[in-house]
Amino acid sequence: MAREETPKPQQAAAAQAVAGHVSSLAATQLDLTRPVGAQIFQTLKTAILRMELPPGCILSETEVASRFGASRTPVREAMAQLRDAGLVTTLPSRGNFVTLLNEGKIREAQFLREALELANVAALAANGPSPASQAEITATLKAQARALERGDDLAFQAEDDAFHLALARATGFARAARVLEHEKMQLDRLRVLSLRDHPHLYDLLSEHQAIADAIQARDVAGAVTAAKTHLRSVLAVLSTLVARNSDYFD
Repeated sequence: MAREETPKPQQAAAAQAVAGHVSSLAATQLDLTRPVGAQIFQTLKTAILRMELPPGCILSETEVASRFGASRTPVREAMAQLRDAGLVTTLPSRGNFVTLLNEGKIREAQFLREALELANVAALAANGPSPASQAEITATLKAQARALERGDDLAFQAEDDAFHLALARATGFARAARVLEHEKMQLDRLRVLSLRDHPHLYDLLSEHQAIADAIQARDVAGAVTAAKTHLRSVLAVLSTLVARNSDYFD
């Protein structure tokens, strides 16, 4: 059973300040042939990671149930999954709210992600990706470029995710891909904040291309260096993002 946390003054203030965002979500048609709780979880998870439900946002079970046309039971199942994922916190006598960002957890997640991704790109550069993996990596780079041309930040982030997932899958280690996906959740909301700096997106695409080029050239040292530069770029602006968005951090 999830542990209830004692609210901090800043958490309580943030929750109060951004209450009601659930009502702004687009109505979702549930597929009654699939588990309803899992569908609600996935929709809310996506909204949280995209900052459509920002840190501190209150998640009223009644409001969520109404929004999805569901009973309270699957909503509670979804909330439990969100708590397990570290995306929702339950405060005594206050209810559920979207977890505030935490600088220490972000740095820890980045440490774990970097260790795995550097090992991934080193293995890929040493062994060479399969033709199918190379085609998938190239396709994600082209899709990122198209997203930039359209000025679609969320599409760029989705293709950014697809690029890193393609690298992880290309090694053939499915568990590594799952671990990366879990740790990346601590970083996704920070990435959304950084994506608001549009010139930065072109830098990210260039960094992705450098990683892909080094892998294709079988340049292990070059691939690792390019990946390290890329992965650490978000931490380089972390302090600035914290200062600009202090209400989102605990």
